[in-house]
Amino acid sequence: MDRIEKIFNKLAKLITFEPIINKLAKKNASAFEILIATMMSSRTKDETTEKAATRLFSKFSTPQELLKASSKEIEKLIYPVGFYKTKANNIIKISELILNKYKGKVPHSQEELTELPGVGLKTAALVLSEGFGIDEICVDTHVHRISNRLGFVKTKTPEETYYELKKVLPKKFWIKINYYLVSYGQTVCTPLRPKCNVCGISSLCPKIGINSILR
Repeated sequence: MDRIEKIFNKLAKLITFEPIINKLAKKNASAFEILIATMMSSRTKDETTEKAATRLFSKFSTPQELLKASSKEIEKLIYPVGFYKTKANNIIKISELILNKYKGKVPHSQEELTELPGVGLKTAALVLSEGFGIDEICVDTHVHRISNRLGFVKTKTPEETYYELKKVLPKKFWIKINYYLVSYGQTVCTPLRPKCNVCGISSLCPKIGINSILR
């Protein structure tokens, strides 16, 4: 068994935090709900996103319903997610595009998803993996940071990490990596003070770059 497989097998037993998008996927949320929740989660704490998504979807959970809402109404429901006014406008624009251009169905290609307002590579990848079960790698700041600490990649940006991980990570772990590393990144392998002394994969980790941030 190689090191990557050992790390993922251990992480499967160690994660204690479940990100909001994974919670939605387990509850069989629609691809549209996963798309909107993921877009809202950008630069926002997971707890805040979860509460905002719960409020929003309790009233409007489809593009048809959202097009009947005003931007002010959506703003009130999703506040205080980061950039809530911009995201409220994007929610309306996305709903309109999905209804008019895609006949009410969320597109399931990276190219089409990233053409939607407020949807970048990270959001598109998470929608494809969690909303459609397509093998994709969603790279956020946690995945980028921990993949470099583990020595999976040597990259400077999340986008670089995305493409490099596709070269080295077995496809069976593509969907799992975001769930595992976001959870571990919020609880153990944190940005500034990683808890290496209690980390269950410490013996498998070269801890690249960690000494410099602990000085």
